[in-house]
Amino acid sequence: MKQFRRMTYPYIVWALLLIVAPMLLILLYAFTTKGNDVVTTSFTFGNFARFFSDKLFTEVLLRSLKVAAITTIICLLVGYYPAYYIAKSSDGIRMKWVLLITFPTWINLLVRTYAWIGILSKDGIINKLLGYVGLGPYEMMYTEFAVIVGMVYNFLPFMILQIYTSLAKMDGSLLEAANDLGANRVQSFLRVTLPLSLPGIISGITLVFLPAVSSFCIPNMLGGGQYMLVGNMIEKYFLTNGDWNFGSAISLLMAVIIILSMYLTKKVDTTEKGAGRE
Repeated sequence: MKQFRRMTYPYIVWALLLIVAPMLLILLYAFTTKGNDVVTTSFTFGNFARFFSDKLFTEVLLRSLKVAAITTIICLLVGYYPAYYIAKSSDGIRMKWVLLITFPTWINLLVRTYAWIGILSKDGIINKLLGYVGLGPYEMMYTEFAVIVGMVYNFLPFMILQIYTSLAKMDGSLLEAANDLGANRVQSFLRVTLPLSLPGIISGITLVFLPAVSSFCIPNMLGGGQYMLVGNMIEKYFLTNGDWNFGSAISLLMAVIIILSMYLTKKVDTTEKGAGRE
């Protein structure tokens, strides 16, 4: 047992240095004012008051939550059927589809997002195709539409894989029993397949919503700096303005929102599992 404990020491040190220490620094900066040294630094709630008193900051927060929610809903609606189809396929075909879905994630996020600039621009592929039928060109870049498209593209695999994992574990005899009891396809889906896939749906929502609400790379590239979300605001105050105190306060607020989101999804997941046992 002692040997196993010793093996955990490097991971504990790694967590303390790269996770705990940065979070403590963010906590310190968030509740202090900017000073030339530690002596002149004082405790304050002013950074949080500044955030909620300025309408611009709250608008950015609400916009981030809205974009993340839309992205999550689209990923769920678009990703459920592919996940269902893959789960019902044979093992050989199933592995090929999983490989095909995960293949884009092997490419760097910046490269994948940058490719959408060429697709959505005025001279891009979409506008050229629309031009052949006498439509367009449309201004799609540097809009909310472009940001959501980029997020859906980058985060969709996480939703599909989570739902697929739940559906792949489903016992097929349950659907047969539902059919024997007179249920049609819609009833079988609503009463058997959908409830059993809820753990995967909840996990998928978590893996899509959380990175979407705090993303700054995708909005920065596809929004062109004109469409600011919370992640871009944090980057601005840390790197551009040099106001680490206010940037830390925003980061702490986002951390609280993320923790609450994880708690709620975990609570729903636990409730669904408890209902399933009953």
